[in-house]
Order: sequence, then C-alpha cells, then structure tokens
Amino acid sequence: MKRLIACLDTIGGRVTKGVQFFDNIDIAAAEEMAEKMQNLQIDEIIFFDVTASNEKRGTDLETMKKVAAKVSIPFTVGGGIRTLDDIRAVLNVGANKVSVDSIAVRNPDIIREAAAKFGSKSILLSTQVKRDENFPSGYQVYIDGARLATGLDAIEWIKRGEELGAGEICVNSIDNDGVATGYDLGLMQKCDAAVSVPLVASGGAGKPEHLRDVFTKTNASAAIISSMLYSPRLPRNYTPVELKEYLAANV
Repeated sequence: MKRLIACLDTIGGRVTKGVQFFDNIDIAAAEEMAEKMQNLQIDEIIFFDVTASNEKRGTDLETMKKVAAKVSIPFTVGGGIRTLDDIRAVLNVGANKVSVDSIAVRNPDIIREAAAKFGSKSILLSTQVKRDENFPSGYQVYIDGARLATGLDAIEWIKRGEELGAGEICVNSIDNDGVATGYDLGLMQKCDAAVSVPLVASGGAGKPEHLRDVFTKTNASAAIISSMLYSPRLPRNYTPVELKEYLAANV
C-alpha cells in the first residue's frame, strides 16, 4: 500500500511552510496541525525541526510530547538529533521513527549503532539533495537545513546508508522543494536502482497528478506532501481523502 505522509516543518513549536528551505510562512501550532491531518486521514506525519541542526540545538521534545498526546497515527521526528540518547528520547515521547540527516553525514556510525539498538525500522535516513553535474549521479548531498554542501554524491550516500542499517530512506529534492512542479522522477528512479529498502519521495508535490506519477513511474513506497495540504502560496489545497480517492482511481 502506498502511503501519504504529511511533512510538517517546525520552528519553535509552530508548523511553517517555506520554499527551498527559506522564506517560511507561519501556519499553526504543531500539535493542532497534527490532529487536523489525522482527522483528514493522512497515513503518517513526519516532523522536521528545520533550524535545529543549523542552530546546533536539540529536538523540541516538549512539542513532540504535545503531538503524541493528540495523535495515534505513526509519526517520525527529525532535526537536532546528535546522539543515541537523543534518538531514545524522541522514541520515548511517542515517535515511531527517528529521522537522521546532518548527524548521519558527520557520524555515519550513528546509523549502524541506532539500528542495532532500536531496530532498523525505527531509523529513517533523510537526505537533502541538489542537482550538481560535478557528481557521478548528478546530485550532491546537503545538510544543516540544506545550507551546507557536503561533497557527497547522493546515490553513493544512500547506498552507504542502507549498508549501515537504515530501514527506510527519504530523498528530498532541494530544487523541487516547495515549488509544486512535481517530484524529481529521474532522481527517484536512480534511487530505485541503488537501494532495496523502502524509499520516500519528497519535494515538489503540488497536485494529485504528481502523486500519480511518482507512484506509477518509480518504486517509492510513500510520498511526502506538505504544500498541497496547507500552503497559502498555492491556488488550492487538497485533503488526504481527496488525494486517496484520486489515487484509487488512477494508480
């Protein structure tokens, strides 16, 4: 079954919506938006504390406790994860999975150690990638909220992540993020060929046809949506129910 995942980028306990990781607009309190998404039948939620890594601080656990009190659907938390203790703390407040991103690049062993301690299914490797023809795959990995280039080839990095024990990999196109022109299908097809763990497509969804394309033209097991759910920048928003009805008829 293909999953729809609402991505809620948070700053200071508030959901925000940016374009290519900048120019964020305030939307709502994280726990309120999470409850709304659950009521509208989203399959999962992923929270990214988008400034935590760049500001070198930990994850906002108090906000995640509020979220856990409001929802029963699976949710993942990322941003500000630096140690195994941080991962344990996030899981203990009620998250089902923890997303590692910047820290995984700086300390790849945390993937292996976390998978061994908490199980691979609890560890999502999230990676932000940008087109760059100087790299074999045509994409370079960025960290710290897409602010810092790493010199890592995107496909080589996700292959290593799988080898280290990540149970799922989320690939976000920085180029397509928030612009609502569709997922980078070529990127996802390269990822399909490189790894066997479940892949989550992220960056670019703006209308139902984009979901149809990513699920029919790639092996993505899930797709992240955010702008099309709640961005005031788009001419219209969609509910998860509407999107599921469309996919049932078109995929």
